[in-house]
Amino acid sequence: MLGRPVSYRTRSSRPENLGKNSLHMIANICLTIFVIGALLVTIIAATYEPDDPLFQSPTKITTFLTSISNSTFQSNNTVSRTGEDLMAAKQTALATFGSGTDAAETKETNSYETSSSECEVDPKEPLDCKDPEVFQLMMQKAIERFKDIHFNRFGKPTPGPEGNTCDMAWRFRPKQGKATGFNKDYRRFVINRDNCTLSVVSIGEYHSGVNARKKKKKNKNKIPGYEPASGLQDQGGFSLPAAGEMVNDSLPVVESERAFIHRKYLIYVGGADRCKSMKHYLWSFLCALGEAQYLKRTLVMDITLCLSSVYTSSNQDEEGKDFRFYFDFEHLKQAASVLDQDQFWQLWDKWQRKDKLSLYVVEDFRVSPKKLTEVKHSLIMRKFGFVEPDNYWYRVCEGETGSVVQRPWNLIRKSRRLMDLVAAIGSKLNWDYDSVHIVRGEKARNRDLWPNLAQDTSPDALLSTLQNKIKDGRDVYIATNEAETSFFEPLKHKYTTHFLNDYTELWDQSSEWYSDTAKLNNGAPVEFDDYMRASVDAELFLRGKKQIETFNDLTNDCKDGVNTCNTAAI
Repeated sequence: MLGRPVSYRTRSSRPENLGKNSLHMIANICLTIFVIGALLVTIIAATYEPDDPLFQSPTKITTFLTSISNSTFQSNNTVSRTGEDLMAAKQTALATFGSGTDAAETKETNSYETSSSECEVDPKEPLDCKDPEVFQLMMQKAIERFKDIHFNRFGKPTPGPEGNTCDMAWRFRPKQGKATGFNKDYRRFVINRDNCTLSVVSIGEYHSGVNARKKKKKNKNKIPGYEPASGLQDQGGFSLPAAGEMVNDSLPVVESERAFIHRKYLIYVGGADRCKSMKHYLWSFLCALGEAQYLKRTLVMDITLCLSSVYTSSNQDEEGKDFRFYFDFEHLKQAASVLDQDQFWQLWDKWQRKDKLSLYVVEDFRVSPKKLTEVKHSLIMRKFGFVEPDNYWYRVCEGETGSVVQRPWNLIRKSRRLMDLVAAIGSKLNWDYDSVHIVRGEKARNRDLWPNLAQDTSPDALLSTLQNKIKDGRDVYIATNEAETSFFEPLKHKYTTHFLNDYTELWDQSSEWYSDTAKLNNGAPVEFDDYMRASVDAELFLRGKKQIETFNDLTNDCKDGVNTCNTAAI
């Protein structure tokens, strides 16, 4: 019979396994101690009541937050405001924390207050407009007051004429409407200081805060950022400010003889584009400007133009109108290389022989700009004859040239002086109005081309059409070529109507526009002509919250006459 030997030992008690067994035993003991410790900490945390007031009732929270510490960093009792203070008129105190018994009230505030214990300002001293609290209060009140505009940015407040007044500027655009771009306003704020409480008493009218207006600076040095090779120096700042800022549309000047002779020039002479409609003028002028850019030459332009009789009160073509009356020359001269022809010819006569400047004449509009790229002459002159329409400037850009020379429409903007009138009228309406464009005049009298226009734009027809488009009682700006605004008198029973003629004080003899344009015109007064009126009307129309067009909304007649609707839509 086989049996186990006496010396037999179990596998686990073998000497080679004793080390492993000891390690397992120690690990089990450590795990047991950790679990027991964690359990004890959990029990203590669940049952312990600390002295930290943040774990106490709302009353103790208030006591803790308002207590004065004896630490090195002393407490500050003034209110620390956050970004919400800029946008909201309401402030909410600390509400209930863990209990519904101590809810704080929400109050509407129109002022900022400093603790009386730290208010040591002499009420007789002038207000510090640069104080952040004053700046913050002015921004808040502007946002509250003008709800229908989008603020782009605010300028730093400046002291007004009185100790309790501050002037502040801002850039803005209407929240609604099709127009883009920003305008600038600067207004005077009257601020009351009652002990330590500041409050805005009143905000002035449009452009009342003249101390916040950007001052025109003369720069005798070359403008940084201007095309280095142009050799032209402007006498003012190099910027593209919004309407409402100082306008610097002085003519560019040549730095030196060296600068003049190292440039290449292009000029258009003659032609029948003069005294045509403004659309015709721009179509031709931009062709010349586009070719100058293509050839990398400075365009020599005539700063004066002839205003067509369709825009004048005399019903006659009027020479001597300044380009700057109608368009933003400051933007043009900064974005393109241009020079007034009067100055150019003076310098040409002065230096042409001395420096052997050469002239290349082109008398056929069909000569492509591509053929002129290799011309090395100082001046290329395109001369136009007397036979219309072959002597129109825009003929240069027709045909194959159209794919090479692009008209730079982005360089043409309406005069900032006219745009400032738009901003002034829009501000008087608080930018909260609807607009209607009503075309009448010659078109309404021409029943062959527009058979229904006169009837469709009569007061009765307008009331019937607008009742489903514009709410009763709304402010309505009417842009129209109808000479007698009394024609629209019946609309006043349903709407508050506004016309351009309601704001003649903006361009009369006492206005800033009148004095500025007279300076450009050698001191002679400038008429606020029909083209200017149409420009302002169009911009105000685009800024209405709702825009009602004549040929899209008021009549079924075609904009360009009978049977042209489909053509116009293509």
